[in-house]
Amino acid sequence: MSILVSMGIKNFFGFTPTQSKDKTPRLVAWSALYFFCLLCSYFILRPLRDEMGILNGAVNMQWLFTGTFVAMLAVVPIFGFLASRYSVDKILLYAYGFCISNILIFYLLFTIQGPSKGIAATFFIWLSVFNLFVVSLFWSFMADLFGSLASKKYFGIIAAGGSLGALVGPVIANVVGRYFSIGLLLLLAAFFLLMALCCIHFILKHRPEKVSDYKDDAKTVTLKKLFGGIRQVVRSPYLLGIVGFVLLYTSISTVLYFEQAHIVEQELPESADRIDYFSKLDFTINAIAIFGQFFLTAKLIQKIGLPLVLTSIPLLMAIGLFFLGQNATLPIIVVLMVLHRSGNFMLLRPGREILFTVTGFEEKYKAKNFIDTAVYRGGDALVGWIFAGVSAIGWSLGFIAFMTVPLSILWGLVGFRLGKSQLEKENALTLKDKMYEKHV
Repeated sequence: MSILVSMGIKNFFGFTPTQSKDKTPRLVAWSALYFFCLLCSYFILRPLRDEMGILNGAVNMQWLFTGTFVAMLAVVPIFGFLASRYSVDKILLYAYGFCISNILIFYLLFTIQGPSKGIAATFFIWLSVFNLFVVSLFWSFMADLFGSLASKKYFGIIAAGGSLGALVGPVIANVVGRYFSIGLLLLLAAFFLLMALCCIHFILKHRPEKVSDYKDDAKTVTLKKLFGGIRQVVRSPYLLGIVGFVLLYTSISTVLYFEQAHIVEQELPESADRIDYFSKLDFTINAIAIFGQFFLTAKLIQKIGLPLVLTSIPLLMAIGLFFLGQNATLPIIVVLMVLHRSGNFMLLRPGREILFTVTGFEEKYKAKNFIDTAVYRGGDALVGWIFAGVSAIGWSLGFIAFMTVPLSILWGLVGFRLGKSQLEKENALTLKDKMYEKHV
């Protein structure tokens, strides 16, 4: 993995890690390896999560999304307290250690009781929380580790590490799911998450001094600390814009996910066939994503700019949703899922994380965590109930897709404006740094 990252750095940025005098290339490589292990762990479990969701019935999916949202609301104040009291080092250690212990608990539950409906629903909710929380924490750390300008060079390479993990994960899930047990899937996921912790240790040991190590030494627990991320969002038009972008993104994602669940349930009646379908879909998406991240992401962000990058996928999705409205079938939903998710990995996710490189510590950790978890899953839950409601009154899958087209266009407009705002903030920070250097 580190060899691939090193090759990417050499090809795109004109130097080799061993020739560089600073630690940046090595940190990029270890960050990419960290993301590889993290997403490999998640994508080993993702096909299992999707199957656990369908075991409870596609018509009941909105309940699982609501349960996930409630769980997220519980996580937000806990994380706000940890971010106020502990250093970044301890937050990372505690968070990933807790997730590993959770995976081991599920291993025992699946081994002893098997995939009952209760365990299936609990696992679906837990993994949905786990995914957003650990990935949000990863990108908060990256936004802190690399500045705004460096992020536009390196976030594509780092994201490619994650996509490679997301490519390997479904292959492991496909093989193990067919020939071995669910328990082995869980143990392998725990192993890769442990490897991610090892990468974190190296990065923390060699990080530059500029990385935030903010903590509040006050021993009292206040609502201000618990819900600091929410306060930051409400007071910042810039963060509110990111909230709007995330809500529109998750609205489109949820519509696609629900449509896929209904179509797959109808066309693939066997559980093994559904796990096979989900793992192959994940593999295809991440194969496309990793190619794009190595060869396109950094170049596109630097050449056409962040505003157009954040606009591109939403507008393409608007066209795709129009065609889905005409013909709601499995081949069409597969094409849209590939476009949506690979486009997110290649362009939208790195672009969205760049938005936070011009913010302070509390925005990077508390506000970002609130947006990436509670806001994201809140949008899921809301759209899930809307989808269930309009389905109940007789709207077809095609008509629901067609009615989503205006949301996708609005999503693109919000992304364009956010990209402009980020550039303005970046220029202001650059000017401030130059003025500081003059006076020093």
